[in-house]
Amino acid sequence: MAEHNYNLALSNPVLPVDIVLSPVWWYKHVGITFDEDFFFHPHKRVEVERKMEKVLYDRWGGFGLGNDRGKDIPYVGAVHLAAGFLLSEMLGCEVEYNPDTPPQVLPAQMDDLRLDIEQIFTGSAFQRLLRLTENLKSKFGYLAGDVNWSGLLNLALDLRGQAFFMDMVDKPEPAKQFLKKIAQVIEKFFTFIEKLTGTTSISVNRVVRFFEKPVCLHSECSNTMISTDDYEKFIFPIDYAWSKKYRPFGIHHCGTDPHRFAESFALLPHLDFLDVGWGGNVKKIRQALPNTFLNLRLSPVEIIDQSVDEIRRTIIQLVEDSGNPRLTGVCCINIDDRITDDKITTIFETVFELRRKHSSG
Repeated sequence: MAEHNYNLALSNPVLPVDIVLSPVWWYKHVGITFDEDFFFHPHKRVEVERKMEKVLYDRWGGFGLGNDRGKDIPYVGAVHLAAGFLLSEMLGCEVEYNPDTPPQVLPAQMDDLRLDIEQIFTGSAFQRLLRLTENLKSKFGYLAGDVNWSGLLNLALDLRGQAFFMDMVDKPEPAKQFLKKIAQVIEKFFTFIEKLTGTTSISVNRVVRFFEKPVCLHSECSNTMISTDDYEKFIFPIDYAWSKKYRPFGIHHCGTDPHRFAESFALLPHLDFLDVGWGGNVKKIRQALPNTFLNLRLSPVEIIDQSVDEIRRTIIQLVEDSGNPRLTGVCCINIDDRITDDKITTIFETVFELRRKHSSG
């Protein structure tokens, strides 16, 4: 293999690849419903995750999916689903559960920036999670997986709605303090989960399960709605602290413009992992972040109309643009029921071919 930079904080394989199927895919193809029991009933939690593993094995077991199909594993959260809702519910948002979608968070539309941190961990939402973990631990003797903990701006918008953007302009210091309080809640939550299971972020992106050291992956989906100056003023200080404290540290940016933040991200003491949203300028990002693992996200919408040859060419180009197969992965998240199996197979086949090429070249 040609000589490339390697991030010693990660211990990752060359070109890991994974997919996440959307709830509507599971609902229509398998009949799985995503009601409250899916997330919180201990028996169903274990039973359905095992069923998902079996389905993945039957379709794509040749690529390593579904290895746990024969096991009952006490997952505390949904590890085959992109669903960040629990922190929002703990903070006071209403959550709607539907059979074929992730839980839908309804913004709380808070009138002010006050937040009672202690009350959050005595409320019914967190207590329901506690009961689940205690039940599973009692039965199995251990716990696995983790729970998607969302991110600073995501949660601020869930709580205040669009008014938080005005807070950033009209009340910048209170807005910063509000984000710091949210950060305290997030940190208390994911460290609690990590003590139980050993991981924090498989539920944020399954690619991190391939890493020997658990990645702490901060979801910054909403950053696409703010300027880089606002990122550096409001979010960056907390990323800065977490990147020093929790390594490997990563940022999940699923928007189309992660390159816009590349130079800001480069100012962090450590950015070991970056989820690169579809449409991002991968070359520009790699130039700014030569030692960061770039997880390249394919568009689950565009591949609906793409041919298998187009999907293959897209993956090859993205990996080439990343410039370092040791610090590159590929994923496609929230694939819906309109995608045919052969297109998902093409994703795996292409990455496996590239892996063989770069491992022997």
